[in-house]
Amino acid sequence: MAAPSPATSTGTARGGRTSVSGPARKCRRGGGVRMAAVVPLRPCRAAGRLLPLLCGGTRSKGASLSPGPPGRLTQRRYKKDVLPSPEGPVPSVSITEIRQYLRAQGIPFHDGYSCLHTPSLFTNGREDQPPAPAASAPYTLFIDKTTGSFLCTATLAEGTWQDFQANVELRHRGVPPASSEEPEENTRRAREDARCIWDRALPLWELLDEDETNKTKEMFGISLVTDATLKRFGVRYLRTAKSLVFPWFSPRDATLKGLKLVRVEKKGDATAYVEETLPRFDSYRNLFGLPLIGRRDTELVLTGWELDALALHQATGVASLALPRGATCLPPALLPYLEQFKRITLWLGEDLRSWEAAKLFARKLSLKRCSLVRPGDLQPRPLEALNQGLNLTKILRAALPASHKSIVSFRQLREEVFGELVNTEQVAGIKWARFPELNKLLKGHRRGELTIFTGPTGSGKTTFISEYALDLCMQGVCTLWGSFEINNVRLAKIMLTQFAAQRLEDQLELYDEWADRFEDLPLYFMTFHGQQNIKTVIDTMQHAVYMYDITHVVVDNLQFMMGHEHLSVDRLAAQDYIVGAFRKFATDNTCHITLVIHPRKEDDEKELQTASIFGSAKASQEADNVLILQDRKLVTGPGKRYLQVSKNRFDGDVGVFPLEFSKASLTFSSVGKSKVKLKKMKEEKALLAKKAPEGGLGASKKL
Repeated sequence: MAAPSPATSTGTARGGRTSVSGPARKCRRGGGVRMAAVVPLRPCRAAGRLLPLLCGGTRSKGASLSPGPPGRLTQRRYKKDVLPSPEGPVPSVSITEIRQYLRAQGIPFHDGYSCLHTPSLFTNGREDQPPAPAASAPYTLFIDKTTGSFLCTATLAEGTWQDFQANVELRHRGVPPASSEEPEENTRRAREDARCIWDRALPLWELLDEDETNKTKEMFGISLVTDATLKRFGVRYLRTAKSLVFPWFSPRDATLKGLKLVRVEKKGDATAYVEETLPRFDSYRNLFGLPLIGRRDTELVLTGWELDALALHQATGVASLALPRGATCLPPALLPYLEQFKRITLWLGEDLRSWEAAKLFARKLSLKRCSLVRPGDLQPRPLEALNQGLNLTKILRAALPASHKSIVSFRQLREEVFGELVNTEQVAGIKWARFPELNKLLKGHRRGELTIFTGPTGSGKTTFISEYALDLCMQGVCTLWGSFEINNVRLAKIMLTQFAAQRLEDQLELYDEWADRFEDLPLYFMTFHGQQNIKTVIDTMQHAVYMYDITHVVVDNLQFMMGHEHLSVDRLAAQDYIVGAFRKFATDNTCHITLVIHPRKEDDEKELQTASIFGSAKASQEADNVLILQDRKLVTGPGKRYLQVSKNRFDGDVGVFPLEFSKASLTFSSVGKSKVKLKKMKEEKALLAKKAPEGGLGASKKL
């Protein structure tokens, strides 16, 4: 495999308008609120490396998400929680059931935007009494309307809906509510390390050399950000790591809970910003700027970056917060802190990916109170707008409402249409790094689409689709895997081998290094195996989209959802229903679904085509893309495989290109191999009528 580019470092690569990370800046974020994992995971052995490196040791470059020599610092930590089955220990709960329970227990509440507000069970008061009435107790406990999870902002007690019910029952029996647990050892150690770094860091305006201060500000692009703004937000500078330090203070008692460090990496004229956090990124839930919010503030601007929050507050004076994971994820655990605001404006970035994320986050926050700043040349990200001398207040006033009626006119769509014309590359989606030939045909991976993938039995469908999804996941696409055919351990082993581009059986000493880096990916697995009910699968996917902001779901394969409940129903009708359910889910949740379907039983010597997909024509009709893994059997040796794009709704280009399988790395990608030729076809019949010459697939042919 080719050596990784220094630009692809773990963490968010941010920069100017010509960032090394490309149009989307590869915001590699993931994780979310941690759920009880069904499958135990190995503890990460890289914990604790950050402190010596940043407090005087040799500064390390960021670990790459791309394969490369291990041994460098792993910066981002995504927890690959295994999503629990709804049939497991955490049953789902509806908002109606929550309201009925609260009324039955005599607990007052009122509706918020995304949460129900009630008096807290964990604050002072008589323990043998139910919560005090609304007139005498503050409503500091928030219950998520979607999941039932709760958070008390006064005591920071949190838990599931079942935990809340248990505490209510204990309170009625006169038993005091459970006190908050002591922090885990890793959390305690991370806080100690954060305190050490914080004490060593200096306020930027207190550096002895004024020239050093100016150069540092210029390096981070914050020359126009005043010392008063930096002081107000508590930003410091760590000389040994040449990093800005952003604190995470507890909203309860203002103690230091963690830090985010941002440093600049330059390569030629391009600039990248690399982030590191304490504690690990899956536990870092800092709404930067929250301690500065007053109780009477009713308007807020949410940004995707701490430096943007500084620029916005300085230029407009409006309350501004920065999301801990930028445009990748809005953890539901943060929603209670946003309930007090009647108007929220989302200004997450300057690319199309940030725009799509803003629309997704607005759904969680309630569309009726959200407005969105549309990215454009005259509306860049806040820090750049400040540096260009633009009027940020005017940009905020021009923000578009997130909600709209079911019927709209072109006047309301005009700006979005113009945005797609201006940003054609971004509209095409995220490019594959390992499959450049696929980019030439599909142009990219786009949200809200349904891709059907098929191939002969034993041709390597699961192996290919795992690398296909891994490629996107390494670029920050939050991915959910539903593997019904092989178990998660075996699937993870395949993906880890593809990620390392080498077999680790003979190099077990490297396992922890690669496993630590693999654990950083925003990757999640469903625990289903074998036949499953489609409703159960859809419910789990819906939960994952809400909790982890999943944008790509892989389902392998459809046949396992046609279980025993469909024995009395026509199988073709059952399959049509399942395909329709996935199509609706992809559209409603702006999420890409890759669905593996087995082909019909046909002659091994015949090549598959769109009509070879098992079932009726509905699957290919509903799909935006149809990919076929062709396996040409040879008597004299191993067969030759190639990937055929037989449907492409985005721009119509279809074609075929060869795949070379490497058994050592379990990869089909052409990275580091000889350049393959691409042939575009006008019709599938052209492939059937004319066999490709041996040793190549012919010259390029444009539609």
